[in-house]
Amino acid sequence: MREPITRILRGSALALILLFFLFPILWILLMSFQTNADILRIPPRLGFTPTLSNYVALLSGKLATSSGTLDITFLRNLGNSLLLSVASVAASLVLGVPAAYAFARYRFRLGESIAFTLLSFRFAPPLLVLLPLSLYFQILGLTDTYGGLIWVYQLITLPLILWIVRGYFEDASPDIEHAYRVDGHSWWRTFTRIAVPLARPGIAAAGLLAFIFAWNNFVFALVLASADKQPVTVGALAFVTAAGIQYGQIAAAIVLSILPTLALALYAQRWLVEGLSLGAVKG
Repeated sequence: MREPITRILRGSALALILLFFLFPILWILLMSFQTNADILRIPPRLGFTPTLSNYVALLSGKLATSSGTLDITFLRNLGNSLLLSVASVAASLVLGVPAAYAFARYRFRLGESIAFTLLSFRFAPPLLVLLPLSLYFQILGLTDTYGGLIWVYQLITLPLILWIVRGYFEDASPDIEHAYRVDGHSWWRTFTRIAVPLARPGIAAAGLLAFIFAWNNFVFALVLASADKQPVTVGALAFVTAAGIQYGQIAAAIVLSILPTLALALYAQRWLVEGLSLGAVKG
């Protein structure tokens, strides 16, 4: 008798926890199908007539307000986010995975200091480096360019990939690599055929987390890029107009902007779970 009650209580507790974490997402989803009048109604009502006008405005690029029609570039911003995030993570993987292997397998002078310096870039507040970055970008001609944004995004993605993947290389036994090298294979062949496949779950997990952090970045693109190269996080400011805040369009933009990261997380969940759990139990 006690076991069924325990099971019911445990299920109820899990349901409440799930509802607590999913409620904001559900609320945003419902807001995306409401007009501003429904959202701002006092007192609020649960019942409303669903509308697709918010999504139509985003996809058509025309935002109707009380003061007229505004042109918005949400789809361009969404494409910019995809380009910047994918290119930044790809560049970080190309640079970070070999560097993580070097830090994990070799001991050299100032190695730990260099690794910690790279990690400190992730700790530093963006506002701390924005002013010197703005000056350097003007001198180098990188202001308002995709290349410049991808470069500065390395401050977000590269330290994350470097330190996560380094841990997985350190957890993997080097004996297999030594045996492979004894057979006459080169360092590069050992790295690509042995080390990288062993650390693949960690690389996938680090890449996914780096993609999410790059996708959510706001400050760098706000200062270093113009409207036609800004990601969706900055483009959402277009919905704050002189006529008021367009809450319905903001909610619809949030729903559309989380779809790429949600789809990527669902696709890579097997590698993500395996990568995050690798090394959790030792002995």
